[in-house]
Parts: sequence; C-alpha cells; structure tokens
Amino acid sequence: MAARVAAGTGGGDALPLLDDLMPWSVRPLRPGRPWVTAPDASSLRARWDLLVRSEGAERDRLFLPSRSRTPMTPAAALPGRSTSTSAFARDPGPYPEPVRILHGPFDEQWLIPDHRLLDAARPELWRVADGHQLFAVEHGYVPQDGGPVLSATALLPDGHSPAGRPGRIRPLYRRPGGQEPNLPPGLPALLTARYGVPVGAEAVLAWVLAAALPSPGGPLVPLPADGALWSEGVELGRELLRLHLRGARGGERPRLPGGRRPYVRAAIPPRPDELRYDAEEEAIVLGGGRVSPVPAGAWDFRVDGVRMLELWFERRTATAEGLAAVGPRDWPRERTSELLELITVLALLAALHPRQQALRERIAREPALTREELRAAGVLPVAASARRPASVLDHQEEGPEGQFVLL
Repeated sequence: MAARVAAGTGGGDALPLLDDLMPWSVRPLRPGRPWVTAPDASSLRARWDLLVRSEGAERDRLFLPSRSRTPMTPAAALPGRSTSTSAFARDPGPYPEPVRILHGPFDEQWLIPDHRLLDAARPELWRVADGHQLFAVEHGYVPQDGGPVLSATALLPDGHSPAGRPGRIRPLYRRPGGQEPNLPPGLPALLTARYGVPVGAEAVLAWVLAAALPSPGGPLVPLPADGALWSEGVELGRELLRLHLRGARGGERPRLPGGRRPYVRAAIPPRPDELRYDAEEEAIVLGGGRVSPVPAGAWDFRVDGVRMLELWFERRTATAEGLAAVGPRDWPRERTSELLELITVLALLAALHPRQQALRERIAREPALTREELRAAGVLPVAASARRPASVLDHQEEGPEGQFVLL
C-alpha cells in the first residue's frame, strides 16, 4: 500500500525527485560574454559585423576573452550548424543565422550559434533540439518564493536563473525525433498500471508542471495513488504547458478573453526610462506610455523572487558596454508586441494558480508513491547510463580546425 506523504510536513524526503523521474540533465549554458544574445536578431548581426571588421587589441576588447574562449580559440561546430571551426581571428566564416532561445524563464531572445563564441554551449542539448523536443528547466530554490518550480519550452533554453541559482535543463527525449523518453525504464508501465490510462512522456511532464514542489535538493514530484487525481493534474499541466510553449508544436498562441486583452492606451516613448504599475487603473506605465488592462497577477508574477515584467524591461533598457551596447536606439514596434504577449502569458498562468494550489493541497492529503516503492518496483535506482547523453550521431560532426569529432 502506498505511504501517505504530506508535502511540507516532513514527508518530503520520501517523495521522488524530478532527478529520479527525468534522470538525464544538463547544466545551464555558459556563454561567457553578454553580446552573443539579444532580444532582437538584427543587433546580433551588427555586433558580428563590428567584430569581424576589428583587428588586434580592438578585437580582443570587443570579444571579451575568457579562459575558455579567445579570438584565437578554434572550436567544434555545434551539432546541426556549419560554422567555421578555425580560430575566429583567422577565419570568422559566414555569419551564422541566430537561433531563438529561452533566456531564463519567460524571456525569448536570440543567440549567435557559433561555438567559438560560447564558453560552454552544451553540444549534447543541440544534438537533441528538434521539432519534437521539449525541455523542462528547473528554477533556483528560493524559500517562500511561491513562484513556479520549473519552466517548459520548445526552444533551446540557456537555463539562466533570475536569482543566480541556476537549476538543470532536462530534455523530455534523449534522442532526436521524440525518441527514447527521458524517463526511468519501467516508469511509464508502472504509472499506466497504477492509473489505468496510458502514461507517456508528455503526460509526465504535464504532471510535473502542475504538481512539482520546491526543495533545496531539487523539485519533488508526488505521484498519487488516485487515478482521478492524476488525470486532473495532467489536464491542468497540459494547460500550463500550452501557455509555456506559446503556440509552439502546432498549438494556439495564448489569448485573454475579449475585454481583458492588453492594449497600448498611450504610445510608448522611444526610450522609456521607467516601468511601474498603476494598480487602480490596472495599467503598466512605461515613461509616458501606458498599457492596460494588466491584471495584478501578471504584474506580480515572480520566479526566484524576481518580478518577470520588471526583469524583461530591465534587460531591454539597461546600459551596456562594448558589443552588448549595439542595439536599437529606440523602442522597436516588435518589442511592444512581445510585451503584450508576455503580459498575456503571465496573466493566464496567474489565473491558473488557485487551481494549482488546490491540486497540491489535495495531493498532500492523499497517499503518494515513495522512492522506496519505486525501488521495490525496479524503477529506482536509475542506471548510470540513463544520466548520460545517449549516442545520437547519425553523421560525423566537424571538430576544431576541420577535424572530425570523436565521441
């Protein structure tokens, strides 16, 4: 019989960790220099052109060398990319088209996918990032935070944490094409028998989004005995997942009901110098600009204790130096569209929070599958091979200076 484990009452040590259920994880990307990412792709092209035209000490100053990367460091091409593998100073090669990434939770930006510019690009993630892949990204543990425990995305995530406490990146599949779920062998069959419905990788991810609990050792994932409770949590998790994905994988882009959709009520100035919230008017004020309605839940939506809308604004208006300062002088029209979509996503997520809290309270009162029971069922411990990248090469990859990568 399943043990009754109450979350937050001392029983948490018995609950499985997300690390037990999605065992292969990768550390966050470490770009090493801020100018390789930007909210808009055109800025990255301008930065690249400036770097290519520079020489000698000026190139070093712009590049921002580190122990891992300098203009004289060759590097293997990232999987799926055809960039030059020679030192940048000798052969910059053609400009690599930027890729859309998730720069920390809820912030979609662009990245130059050139391994010579990135201190730690995590090639194992690039090998499995395709049209079938989804990623779960742990947030840092902040006591009494109350925000989401993790994010989900179809974009390549860099794993950046707002509070400087990065978690792990967990791909849903270990191989391209949505092959080999990143789950312990035996877990889907065990849960299918337990709940009487087929349980696949996306159902597990949906449950995790809805039910995972924060802990200093990583997210805890209670697995209830009640099949109806499981189904309810998966249904809620799929709603959360749809919002996190923002229309990716053929889904609809999030929209608020008519009359609650945010609009620009007063034009945003070319260079807004502040962002504040007018609670009485349900409006965000950007300098002399005004956007409303903005629900209080969207304005106060936090991850790791950091308000997401304030962080988004700060990243786009803060003073930068060197190549990172190269960007649009005025507020682009596209940035307003992105702001409206972010408000929409956060508002809809905040509206689901009471349902999520009610679900977690019910889970805390119900019997839950323990780690010991998972061991007895042969699901745990996870084999060491399941915590390492799968061998996914179906072609040779080019290494530094044109040599082939040996894996």
